[in-house]
Amino acid sequence: MQQEDVKQLLIDFDGLLNGHFCLTSGLHSDTYFQCAKLYQYPPVVKTLAAELAKKLKEIEFDTVVSPAIGAIIFGYEVAAAADKRNLFVERKDGEMQLRRGYKLKEGERVLIVEDVITTARTIFETIEALKPFKIEVAGVACIVDRSAGKLKDKLEITSLLQVEPITYEPENCPLCKLGIELTKPGSRSGK
Repeated sequence: MQQEDVKQLLIDFDGLLNGHFCLTSGLHSDTYFQCAKLYQYPPVVKTLAAELAKKLKEIEFDTVVSPAIGAIIFGYEVAAAADKRNLFVERKDGEMQLRRGYKLKEGERVLIVEDVITTARTIFETIEALKPFKIEVAGVACIVDRSAGKLKDKLEITSLLQVEPITYEPENCPLCKLGIELTKPGSRSGK
């Protein structure tokens, strides 16, 4: 599956939106990837997860961990395609935590799976939540990487689609200046 195929699936299943959006990072953009729309169609999600699992064959990992809520379903499907264990972290009292009695062993190799990465703030929060378990972060994977290579010195990201995002700081957003209504479709309020 090529990047164009992934983008077309996102378009076909309403996962790629155009307008004026406040991203989870707090940045504004004219494009939003709403991967949750894909979750209405399990065969599409299974296909994408299987494609990502193929790209991860060279990475040795024991467990997939995804941040709640947006990546839980996709993380599960990637774990199923790779025949690995699946867990998720969730926000409690404002910070990501591994809860529900989940445990990780010291040295366990963890692959963090997200749906969309722009600034990787949630990825870093997930890594922080896993530090007490003394695990090894084997890699980071996602459907859409919007980081534009800005994270190469911090994270090795495996993705199905890399896009060069058009983002704006809220105070310099031309869409705001044009009076276009701002939408916050993400799972967390922008800063």
